[in-house]
This record gives sequence, C-alpha cells and structure tokens, in this order.
Amino acid sequence: MTAYYLGIDIGGSKSHALVADGRGRACGLGLAGPGNYEVVGWDGLRQILHAISNQALGSAGIGWEQVAGAGFGIGGYDWPAEEAPTHEAINSLGLEAPYAVVNDSILGLLAGTAEGWGIVIVAGTSNNCRGRDRQGREGRVTGCGSVYGEYGGAVELVARAVQAVARAWTQRGHRTRLTGAFIEAAGATNEVDLLEGLYLGRYNLGPAAAPLVFRVADEGDPVARETIQWAGRELASLAIGVIRQIEIEALDFDVVLAGSLYDGGGLLIEAMQEAIHSVAPGACLVRLSAPPVVGGVLLAMEQAGIEPAAMRATLMASTDLMLRAHDRERPIEE
Repeated sequence: MTAYYLGIDIGGSKSHALVADGRGRACGLGLAGPGNYEVVGWDGLRQILHAISNQALGSAGIGWEQVAGAGFGIGGYDWPAEEAPTHEAINSLGLEAPYAVVNDSILGLLAGTAEGWGIVIVAGTSNNCRGRDRQGREGRVTGCGSVYGEYGGAVELVARAVQAVARAWTQRGHRTRLTGAFIEAAGATNEVDLLEGLYLGRYNLGPAAAPLVFRVADEGDPVARETIQWAGRELASLAIGVIRQIEIEALDFDVVLAGSLYDGGGLLIEAMQEAIHSVAPGACLVRLSAPPVVGGVLLAMEQAGIEPAAMRATLMASTDLMLRAHDRERPIEE
C-alpha cells in the first residue's frame, strides 16, 4: 500500500491541508477559512480539521489508512493548557499514523529553511518568533504581542506611528507627513479631529494602515523611516532572544521572514539584519517563498522516520503547481 503524508496549517484567517506521496509530490489539497480556536472555538477547530483533511484526502483519492504520518501547525497553540483540547480535536479524526502538533509558525520555519532548523520571524497583523536547533530543541517568544512587550507586526507599527503623530501635535516630537496621511485615511478634518476620533472610537487605523507608513517612509519622511526601523529592531529582538535560548549564536543558519509586513521592503529588513548580526553574524535572512502547509508535510515525514530535506524542493514545486491550478479553476466572484 502506497504511503502518503498529511500536513495541516490552521490559522486565524485561513486553513490548509496538503497530501503528498513518498517522493514529495503534492497530490491533494484542502482549503477553508479560519480554524484557530481563538477565532472559531474548539468545536470550530474540530470541524475545520475534518473538512480540510477529508477534502485533501478526497482530492488525492486516498483513505485515512494510507496516511503514514501527519504534521499539524495550529495557530494559538502556545501554552500547556491548550495541549489536551488540541489533541482531542486532532484525535477526533481517527488518525492511526504518528503525528506531531506545533505552533503554526514552526511550519514556516520547516518550509523556509534548507535543513529544517533555524529561526522564523512572523510579521503580519502581529508578530511571533520560534526557533529550532539541529537536534530539534525549540525556542520561542510568548506570541502574545504587546501584552508581553513583543512588537513589530502591523498592529504595533501603526500604533507607534499614531503615537508619533500625537507627539508631533503636542510638540514632543518632530513634524511628520504621517499626520496628513492618517487624516486622509481616517476621513478626519484635522489633527485634533483625528486624535480625538481615534481615542473615542469614531475612527480606526488598524493594521491595514501599515502600507501608509511604508509609503510615507519611501517619500523620505524621517519619522516614518524611524518608525519602520524601530519595528525592524523589535522583530530582531524576538529573534535574538530565541537564538540565545537554543544557543546558535556562533552557527550559520537561516532566519525565515514570514508575513505580509516584509512586503514593505528593505528598510525594515535592513534594520533587522543589522541587529541580528550583532549577536549572530552567520544568520542569513530569507523570505518565505512556500506556503507554510509545506512545512506540515515535512513534519509529517519526520514522524514517519523519513529525512524530509531531500523532498523539500519537489514538494515546494509540486505544491506551487497545485495551488496555481486551484486558482485557475476557482470561479471569479462577481
């Protein structure tokens, strides 16, 4: 009986399942919306797991008995109290093969590093950072964002930029073009109306305003540039902590950059690189180019005793082809 490997990526906005064969060829795909229990609850997580797994196995034309290993990356899987209900949700699948469950950021690390170890720094709506050494020992931050002083995602970047606007208005900081950009974006009439409206909830400048900060920085505004560099240094500090935890300062390793904030370009990444290199000169920053669910399949192969590194290139290429085919077949929304 041919063996297959199942990878699952459960996030706060979308969820993916991917099936691959023993040669690393993607052959089944499942897609759904958010599955993170913090968004949809534990019953919602269970339903999403069943939906995308069955969809992926069905499109591959196989049954559960042919799954030889599985890897689950679950958004929000952070603390000991979440272990039991997470495993209960997974066990409801009736999976008999060995499996591993990790925080979803680890999938980005596995998909983005050539040898399956190193650091991943997630910078999207918020931030996260995890690491893995050659022996599989993990390091981490809390993943709880600004509550525990972890900054650098779009939420924190925009909040910092709004603070810069307030500092400029109160003459505690330099004038900045961010003021006009935010007035226009919020639909406010002036600085007072903007700041009052943000405080009272009439206006909202959430993570979607992050591209404005990058645009103003690209126009040469020193305050916007410093705000982005601040975010880069804060993201680097997450990585530095994890690097120290797993003691890889003297090694050469990949730092995978995962998330939409990196689309902003070099200013952010250059600030990160400078700070990280002060502690770990052999760190090489690389953008994640594969969907994280690829890391789930690689994790699944590990559970079955297969060395996945040799499969990575084939898996990435075949997954890319499968996703492109899916996008072509998807009906255009009116």
